[in-house]
Amino acid sequence: MTRLRHIFRAHQPTLLKTASYYLIHIVVAACVAYAVTRNFWASLTLSLLEPTVQAFAYFFHEKAWNRAQMRKSQAMASQPALEPSH
Repeated sequence: MTRLRHIFRAHQPTLLKTASYYLIHIVVAACVAYAVTRNFWASLTLSLLEPTVQAFAYFFHEKAWNRAQMRKSQAMASQPALEPSH
């Protein structure tokens, strides 16, 4: 359990953002699925399945973007400053 707590703390902002996105996505997906199917059970199934897969994809997408931004910042920091020409 300690390892799980450590993982949650290390990724807490991204996990909380993912959870809020997940809830919004479920509501929107349920409304759209019900409007299309007019079937409560089909809309419930679709609204839980698709956002669940999207939530996992979003988490890893966010981590990849953060890693890319960090690499870009490190690359820019390691470049020598240009001196103005006279």
